[in-house]
Amino acid sequence: MKIRIDDLHGDEIRALLEEHLQDMYANSPAESVHALDLEALRDPRITFWTIWDENQLAGCIALKQLDTLHAEIKSMRTPRNLRRRGAARQLLQHLIDEARQRNYSRLSLETGSIKFFEPARDLYRSFGFEYCEPFADYAEDPNSVFMSKVIVSIVPIIPISSTSL
Repeated sequence: MKIRIDDLHGDEIRALLEEHLQDMYANSPAESVHALDLEALRDPRITFWTIWDENQLAGCIALKQLDTLHAEIKSMRTPRNLRRRGAARQLLQHLIDEARQRNYSRLSLETGSIKFFEPARDLYRSFGFEYCEPFADYAEDPNSVFMSKVIVSIVPIIPISSTSL
């Protein structure tokens, strides 16, 4: 599978994001849906990736910069008919690696609290995310859970020779 930055103009991504929004509204009250539509995902603070299995869209994920040290995962989704093939794990690892390269110290997310969202919560926990308090502009909501992970940046170590001391 191949991951690439997406410009959000293809028919496949429009359909996947529509499926995502339909599921969010079908499983959460409207005031608890924090999924972004196409226009909101075009915010310059957001980087959006898709993963492709040959010519078939297998999923998407977005990274929203909240500040210079903190980012949020948005719009993580795999199509219903392509789940359990590893696309979500690859996307999440890609996003974590990107967060490290950008020197974020914290990566956070909001997801649903009901059983429908349990596979997503399990995936995030398997990557070391822990439950936390609401962050950014979120407020306590019985239909939402918040998770966060401390990111350790990859900083190159430059050896200092004894002659330069």
